[in-house]
Amino acid sequence: MDTLKIILLIMQIISCVALTIIVLFQNGKEGGMSALTGGSSDTYMGKNKAATLDAKLARITKWVAAVFVLLTLFVSMLYTAS
Repeated sequence: MDTLKIILLIMQIISCVALTIIVLFQNGKEGGMSALTGGSSDTYMGKNKAATLDAKLARITKWVAAVFVLLTLFVSMLYTAS
C-alpha cells in the first residue's frame, strides 16, 4: 500500500508541475471590456481558432487539471483510510 501512495504522490507532483507550466505558456486575455463592443472580427485566422497553439494548450490544461483533481481525491482517500 505504501508503494501505491508513493506512485500516486509522484504522479500528482508531475501533474502539478505540468499544469503550472502549461498555464504559464498560455497567452493572457487582453480583450477586457473592449471585447464587449464587438472587437473581434471574423477573419481567416479567427475561423481556424481550434487549430492554434492557445486552443491546444487550453484543451491540454483541462485534461491535466482533471487528472490532478482525480489524483488528489485518490491520494486523500488513501491517506484517510490508513
